Amino acid sequence: MQKESQLFNEEQRKLVQQAVIEAEKETSCEIVPVVATASGRYDRAEDIIGLWLSILVVITLWLLLPRQSGNSGSWDSSMPQILELLAVVTGIVVAFMAGAVAGSRIGWLRRLFTPRNQMKEEVTAKAREVFFDNRVHHTAGGSGLLIYVSLFERTAMVLGDQNILDKLGQSFLDDLCKQLTDSLRINHPSDALSEIISEAGRQLKGSLPWEDGDVNELHDALVLID
Repeated sequence: MQKESQLFNEEQRKLVQQAVIEAEKETSCEIVPVVATASGRYDRAEDIIGLWLSILVVITLWLLLPRQSGNSGSWDSSMPQILELLAVVTGIVVAFMAGAVAGSRIGWLRRLFTPRNQMKEEVTAKAREVFFDNRVHHTAGGSGLLIYVSLFERTAMVLGDQNILDKLGQSFLDDLCKQLTDSLRINHPSDALSEIISEAGRQLKGSLPWEDGDVNELHDALVLID
């Protein structure tokens, strides 16, 4: 699974940063773009993959291993039962570990065994955590805007502080999020983020314009979370 730090080169990071700088020339809002590799650990998916791989190994060994005929007069060279048991146990352990490792490293495989609702809940929780940890809610005017993208879940969220909600409402944030996800389907994240940041600046300047004396309270750089 590709990490967000590998997805953005220096030029692309500067592109997003410049978009924030230009947008904040129009509005008193503080815009914070964040991209995370993943919002959750999803251990359950790794266990499920390991379990299914173990079941497949047991079935395969059952079909392939020679079994004793039960006839005392037979000289068939069947494997002793203790060795059969050891082979099965070893196969289960190795298969489970291999499945768990594959689930932790292969993104599409882990997504396949992770419920969509769970991923949505993890993204929502992580976005709210980032909203507070990065002090987006601590701006003097209560006008912080978080644009959050989680790569593994392929999900984005846009969160606004109270002043933005009071002036423009939740529908404004929902519309921005939809535009962002539509753009992410066809563009590189740096281009999609730059577009939505510019759009946010254009819409915010009507209700929350930049005023003399406004101070840049938060860093303009793209925040990357591995």
